[in-house]
Amino acid sequence: MGLKQFELTGKVAMVTGSTRGLGEVSALALAKAGADIAVSGRSAPDLKRVTAAVRGLGQKARGFNIDVTDKANVSDAVAQVLDYFGRIDILVNNAGVNYRVPVLEFPEEEWDRIISTNLKGYFLTAQAVAPQMIANGYGKIINMSSILGTVALPNQVAYASAKGGVDQMTKVMALEWAKLGVRVNAVGPTYFETELVTQIREDPERFKFINERTPMGRWGHLPELAGIIIFLASRASDFITGQTIYVDGGWTIW
Repeated sequence: MGLKQFELTGKVAMVTGSTRGLGEVSALALAKAGADIAVSGRSAPDLKRVTAAVRGLGQKARGFNIDVTDKANVSDAVAQVLDYFGRIDILVNNAGVNYRVPVLEFPEEEWDRIISTNLKGYFLTAQAVAPQMIANGYGKIINMSSILGTVALPNQVAYASAKGGVDQMTKVMALEWAKLGVRVNAVGPTYFETELVTQIREDPERFKFINERTPMGRWGHLPELAGIIIFLASRASDFITGQTIYVDGGWTIW
């Protein structure tokens, strides 16, 4: 089979939160591997920018406004994607937010916002997309988790809780759909250079801690996420399901 098993020519991928950071990298990586992309997010200018970038790679693309916290909005967005592309072969659940304060200072509204976006949003989108994957007998769902799904750090109670939930949700979905042709896996990145962690990167003490805590001694670079996304989206990973694969410079070794 060679490298052909990694090719995504003729496939359609929907990537939520694909207008920046890890989502944008995922969308462009899938496009470079041959997939057409349903660029999904909430910023109209960014939707336009990433859609243009995908088209510049020679792939079909369209931007879709989606609020992953709203079931009706998710259902409508998925219906629009299916109407335009005809099907969804690959779903990357990536939309995410964060808020960092100690547990005793954590506002309820921020807890609700993070859990609703980072966990419920993944559930709603997968629930809307999976039926046509099952009907087609094929599909790849990739949930963006985090090292914080399995390790604990201060000031991250809602984010870590959501990501731990994503890991377990991934396993249950994988179990239920294993014989139906749908593979469900998660990717657990460490700290990558994205807007979501700008606050941490600008804190010398926390920046130093992350470098020292990571066996490779540095943060992740965005292009380093592309390979695992292509792998899990492709035929090369057909016998893998229910797994969280860490891209973390060795963080979870110890």
